[in-house]
Amino acid sequence: MNSIKEKHSFFYRNGLTIVFMGLFVLTLFAQALTGWKQHNADLKDDHAREIGLGTYLRSGHFISATFENFESEFLQMSLYVLLTISLRQIGSAESKKLNEPEEVDREPVPGNDAPWPVRKGGWILKIYENSLSISFGLLFFISWALHLYGSWQNHNVEQLARNLPEDTVYAYLGQPEFWFETFQNWQSEFLSVASIVFLTIYLRQKGSPESKPVDAPHLETGK
Repeated sequence: MNSIKEKHSFFYRNGLTIVFMGLFVLTLFAQALTGWKQHNADLKDDHAREIGLGTYLRSGHFISATFENFESEFLQMSLYVLLTISLRQIGSAESKKLNEPEEVDREPVPGNDAPWPVRKGGWILKIYENSLSISFGLLFFISWALHLYGSWQNHNVEQLARNLPEDTVYAYLGQPEFWFETFQNWQSEFLSVASIVFLTIYLRQKGSPESKPVDAPHLETGK
């Protein structure tokens, strides 16, 4: 491990995470800025008082819009991690092979370089064996709850602006608005996963670990 660190720079070793997190921060800032301006335009149309950026970042409008997207991404990843354990797609770079044993299915073996939960064993190992799907599942439920909270709060702001009574969260759950926001994001995530699973059967991207080798047969499954 030390030799790897000495051979490559910090960015080279972590570039994928750094670039995507950088893009995340930039686009989240752009979302906040444009969402704030749009929300104030909506408030002005409803003859309500405009709010500052700091107030907007705590508003239901921003919380709902942000976690509505987080929720669908974490749902996508949690289902993807779980379903690829047992389901297959012949020819896809995203699928395990149809008949051959896979390295990811082997039983963990304790060793000096193994992670601590593997060396510990027992229930700690059992949790660690499923920690990726558990983490994505928790992130999904947290994001779903925050999306609900933000959407409900924003709904009540709109109700007050129209001189209508506020709704309880339970009453709001019975209305189509929140579920429309939810399902329009979920369906797009399911489509994107289905697309990469299917398109990697026939299409290639040289150098990408998400693609099969360029000269691989179409019906060769896995990378």
